[in-house]
Amino acid sequence: MQTILHSANTRGHANHGWLNSYHTFSFAGYQNPERVHFGALRVLNDDTVAGGMGFGTHPHDNMEIISIPLSGTLEHKDNAGNHGIIRRGDVQVMSAGTGIAHSEKNHSHTEPVKFLQIWVFPNKRNVTPRYDQQTFRAEDRHNQFQQILSPDANDAGVWINQDAWFHLTDFDAGFTAEYQVKKPGNGVYVFVLEGEATIAGQPVSTRDGLGIWDTTSFPVAATAATRLLLMEVPMSL
Repeated sequence: MQTILHSANTRGHANHGWLNSYHTFSFAGYQNPERVHFGALRVLNDDTVAGGMGFGTHPHDNMEIISIPLSGTLEHKDNAGNHGIIRRGDVQVMSAGTGIAHSEKNHSHTEPVKFLQIWVFPNKRNVTPRYDQQTFRAEDRHNQFQQILSPDANDAGVWINQDAWFHLTDFDAGFTAEYQVKKPGNGVYVFVLEGEATIAGQPVSTRDGLGIWDTTSFPVAATAATRLLLMEVPMSL
């Protein structure tokens, strides 16, 4: 088993007033040659957008883009005619494929929206662009791994063009579970949304990220009430 720890205070940071963003991997003005990606996981941005503000229409292609709100409401529009509003408990996915232009803004004019923006390299290029969103029940991640994303449209959660599986958890203090890697050769990047845990023998706390690979499973032990996002992705592109 191999691991790499990215402590919360080592992330890139940009505060534009309307946008306060932390970058786990190189993005925009934060460029770190040692932190470009973890396997197929290319971007993990922890964003807070002020009320009434947002990202204007901009293009993407050949990337799988996942948005996970943590609080507040996020509004999406794109040039394919899709329009959605997502909040905590929802997951949005966009396969950019041959190209799509979209905007993301805070649906509220007064309250900030906090969300994770995640990019994953696809295993198929130039697919037809696609948009989807789903709502997930909080009770289904209490002391268990709740699957929110997979490669299979018939499996639980949204799906993307990659052999990736995402899970959310809400673990009580003292709860322990074993994560089983879904596909041989994949690695798992664990992002601590809140709390404290020992994962694969490594103590972690809020907003730390831990990459784990060269293993088929690893233990997760919550030392306090802990919320996690586990992103399993191929390690080779």
